[in-house]
Amino acid sequence: MDLGGTKLAVAVFRESGEILDRKVTPLAGRSGRDVGALIVKEIAELMDGGGQAGGNAGSQAGGRCRKDAGASNATFATFGGEQVTGIGISVPGIYRAARGTVWAPNIPGWDDYPLLDEVSRTVADNGIRVRIDSDRACYILGEAWLGAASGCSNAIFLAVGTGIGAGVLCDGRVIRGHGDIAGAVGWMSLNPDYREEYASCGYFEYHASGAGIVKSARDLLEMEPGMQSVLRSKKVSEISTQDVFEASEAGDPAAARVIGDALRCWGMAVANLVSTFNPEKIIFGGGVFGPAANYLDDIAAEAQKWAQPISMQQVRLEKSQLGGDAGLIGAGKLGLGEKLA
Repeated sequence: MDLGGTKLAVAVFRESGEILDRKVTPLAGRSGRDVGALIVKEIAELMDGGGQAGGNAGSQAGGRCRKDAGASNATFATFGGEQVTGIGISVPGIYRAARGTVWAPNIPGWDDYPLLDEVSRTVADNGIRVRIDSDRACYILGEAWLGAASGCSNAIFLAVGTGIGAGVLCDGRVIRGHGDIAGAVGWMSLNPDYREEYASCGYFEYHASGAGIVKSARDLLEMEPGMQSVLRSKKVSEISTQDVFEASEAGDPAAARVIGDALRCWGMAVANLVSTFNPEKIIFGGGVFGPAANYLDDIAAEAQKWAQPISMQQVRLEKSQLGGDAGLIGAGKLGLGEKLA
């Protein structure tokens, strides 16, 4: 299960990584316990055989999950005759493993939500393990299992979307940190001049996330009213990240300055990550990559100015192979068991 700020994606996996069934449900304004209830409902439908997922994978696999009785009269959930052994859930924020709770700033009421207890009660009679982790951890798990980081023991997924985060795989294990907050690289400081605006999201995210690129473009147009730009053909409030990239590629000076600033931030961040972790690969994903995937050579060139030189020679920068499914596939690997080798 991959929980985002606007939708819940669910899939059933074999241990090989084959997807047997999948479904996406909009959150539709749900908050607090209503989101938890949606997660439980989807699990219950899988286990009790209710509902049908979108697409053809479910019918090919023989339908939804059901409960069967074993020789010991214990029940277990099956899907198409195969036993379901685990559930993995990716959440958009911090999973506090010691308490089994989730902090998800985009979901109202999820400041310390007891998701593990709620889901575990649903599957308690079935012997199903439940594992939960942050979306950034699931991104790198997904790419290491079935994507661009397959075969790597040391790799980083740099997710650049509305915000910025990193999933870090080190010696075959995901780094989670003392308080399960490792990878919050949006707070990476890339400039000594502090501003109060950085307190809520950090310098890197403020300037080089999707939201940061749009804000930078709007600010530039307002601060320099004489600057010519095709972006002025739109209302300032309607400028999108895609608009800024397209304008930059067309040679627009304002957009090119904004994208140039973002490229420098991405390059410096890569240099810091390379110098700290010495990864085999850094995988770029999220909504911004996308259009920014064409700039990987420019990011590498900027990183080379700042990074430990031997480590920089050893790393490869690549675009995600899994795209928007990275978190869902990573959650599948989480549910099956995290071991990658």
